[in-house]
Amino acid sequence: MPRLVISTVGTSLLTNQIDIDDDDEWYNQLEQTANYTTDDINQYYQGIGKIINQLKQRAEEKLYDDDTDVEEIRKASAELNGIYGLYDKKLEQGLSDTHLLIATDTAQGRVTAGILESFLQHKGLTNISTCIQSDLSTKSTSTFTEGMAKLIPFLQQTILDCKKDKYQICFNLVGGFKALQGYFNTIGMFYADEIIYVFEGSNEVIKIPKLPVKVDVSKVERYKVQLAMMDVGEIPTFWEEAKKVPKEWVIIDAQEMTLSTWGKLIWNECKDELLSQEKPLKFDKIEYTDSFHNDYKSKPSHEKITLQENLARAACLLKKHKDGISAMKEDGIFQLRRYKGQHKDIDHFDLPKDRRVSCIAKEGTLYLRHYGEHDYVNDNP
Repeated sequence: MPRLVISTVGTSLLTNQIDIDDDDEWYNQLEQTANYTTDDINQYYQGIGKIINQLKQRAEEKLYDDDTDVEEIRKASAELNGIYGLYDKKLEQGLSDTHLLIATDTAQGRVTAGILESFLQHKGLTNISTCIQSDLSTKSTSTFTEGMAKLIPFLQQTILDCKKDKYQICFNLVGGFKALQGYFNTIGMFYADEIIYVFEGSNEVIKIPKLPVKVDVSKVERYKVQLAMMDVGEIPTFWEEAKKVPKEWVIIDAQEMTLSTWGKLIWNECKDELLSQEKPLKFDKIEYTDSFHNDYKSKPSHEKITLQENLARAACLLKKHKDGISAMKEDGIFQLRRYKGQHKDIDHFDLPKDRRVSCIAKEGTLYLRHYGEHDYVNDNP
């Protein structure tokens, strides 16, 4: 069975090239600039850039030197230590696997991931890519949690796509910043078939199998409306219902709030069940007629989920804007507008995959009438 191997990337490959006798101060300089972006380094810290480039050159010379054996390579890089350990030192065992490197949006993270990706490709692991989520770094708690919250949907979709193709999911957490490892350890409890580490002071790999972790949906259901909306947009903090959501599940930015890393993780585990129930969610400023309920009930679960995700986005527009109806009209997807001719007193808006909703927009509220394929709604608005 092929694997998707997700490896968190740190900077050990660079710092392990420092000569303690000659370059002792480099440790402190690299540590102090660990969260600086490439632009930061190029603009203000050219001296650090020279150090990074010199260490990059040393690392590449060691990795590509024919006299460097496997054990020396494993000592040079925590990430490679885990990957070599996974394949019992024989990388050819992983030729059919897919590798994803997760690096921070920093100069050191980008350089390290680049070296690793090129080296593994050189060794025949050609199905490899690097993910660098914009703004993901450990310079502050808020920056890190916001970056992780953006990263989780990408990770989830990547993992789901691979699972459809019968891939085994492996998290290699030997390398990476401690904060990154900590988050990925928790994420791995939900998504990974196994998590690998290496014992300190040795090259022995320890594999932690998938644990039967499951979110208690009943504890999440009471917040399903707020979570559904925050999953697709921001909601205002002054909304009383928003204040009820556990603080650990949200990120507050000025007067708006959205899902945190843990909020994303929890909602992703529950949303299919909560968005495919017999009745649609009760969003503010959205009312359902009996005809809409009938259309909704006849749809398969996956279509109910997509519909409710779009209704949640509409609810965000209606909640955030003083004139939510105008916001719906100006939205590039919804394009809320009136029918012409016989049904000129009825509005409608579009959804992906040639779906449409008919409604009456009145006094800031949408009264939904019908939902379905484009022609069905047009013939029966």
